[in-house]
Amino acid sequence: MTTTPPTTLSVVEPEAGLRAFVRRHELSTFFVLALAASWLAWTPYVLSGNGLGVWGFTFPGGVIGGQVLGMLPGAYLGPIGSAVLVTALASGRAGLRDWGRRLVRWRASWRWYAGILIGAPAAMILATQLTGGQMSQPSQTWLLVLAAYVPGLILQMITTGLAEEPGWRDFALPRLQRKVGPLGSAFVLGPIWALWHMPLFLTEWGGWPDAPWYRPLVFAGFCLTFGVIMTWVFNRTGQSLLLAMLLHTSVNNYASVASGELFPGVGHDHFQAALLVAATLGALVTIVATRGRLGYRRPAPESPRSPLPR
Repeated sequence: MTTTPPTTLSVVEPEAGLRAFVRRHELSTFFVLALAASWLAWTPYVLSGNGLGVWGFTFPGGVIGGQVLGMLPGAYLGPIGSAVLVTALASGRAGLRDWGRRLVRWRASWRWYAGILIGAPAAMILATQLTGGQMSQPSQTWLLVLAAYVPGLILQMITTGLAEEPGWRDFALPRLQRKVGPLGSAFVLGPIWALWHMPLFLTEWGGWPDAPWYRPLVFAGFCLTFGVIMTWVFNRTGQSLLLAMLLHTSVNNYASVASGELFPGVGHDHFQAALLVAATLGALVTIVATRGRLGYRRPAPESPRSPLPR
């Protein structure tokens, strides 16, 4: 009588190595790298004459030169650089293609473009007036603002939009939404987005050394509430990174090009307060109107991925 030898169960051991670690901890790896890379790159800017003045060096070109030479490299190195690195390690070329596909996803109703390009400045103008700001009378300055508005928007898209949003919205937001839902994602990503900016409040970008102590807190509140609106726009446009970038840069462009000319008597902190009011009201309306779903549709479950070759 022959006996069948007992079947040996094969035990699949967990992957080891850097790729496996990053694959298991994509979000946390991205957040740590994004903060660390930007903060390290911003160290010369913070310590220079454009910031704390510890080093006897000042970036040439005044405020604009300091931001371009001292701030912008760290902005590019952090969110977008970390997103590319983590995606490449965790998902390879296929992941990079999927990550980049949303950047060119521009097909959306013209109403979205009109709402962002016109609605965002209109909301900020209304909020500034509601908080006591007095708009200047139409003048030749208004014509100069209109002439500079589109070039300024294009510049903001290449700098601020491209440096930040491929990381925050294109990489982090979809992964966060699968874990904690859309509203939870906005409440997680908003504070991290604000934290990323905090070293810049020790430079001329944040008004150092004359800025009041509460300015970073107002900014953090804006990042949290505006992040709710950003999440809704990203979801409702089919996760179009281009439109998310356009919304972000529309706010920045209005602040840089138009705000001071349209409201010459409104200071920086008054304007920041108006931004917070507009973003908070917009976030509350969005949460109520969407019942907290923020336009999110949970994707169908994916089939298990086979391990990438080492």
